[in-house]
Amino acid sequence: MKTAVKVCLSLAVVLGFLVLARAEDEKEKTLKGTITCAKCDLKLIKGKCHTVIKVKDTVYWFDDVGSKKYHKPICTEAKEGTVKGVVSEKDNKKWIKVSDVKFKE
Repeated sequence: MKTAVKVCLSLAVVLGFLVLARAEDEKEKTLKGTITCAKCDLKLIKGKCHTVIKVKDTVYWFDDVGSKKYHKPICTEAKEGTVKGVVSEKDNKKWIKVSDVKFKE
């Protein structure tokens, strides 16, 4: 009986740490860099345009909603700015679920 309680407590502690680590991964971050088009400016893709922010040598791809919403001002001219959102990684690319974009004046 004591062993079962110890095992359950150990599992609860491990799950608690996993939940905390996951919550930390989903914190909103602010990226500062060049907001531009992955197709027209960076020549990273063929087909449809897609909005990205380049921070030093790292390219963060906007989620589909953010890409459409913020693409018009940067398709023909890259602009410096900041992007807030939750960063993740998928298909060997860094993605940002955009919550706010501010272009430098």
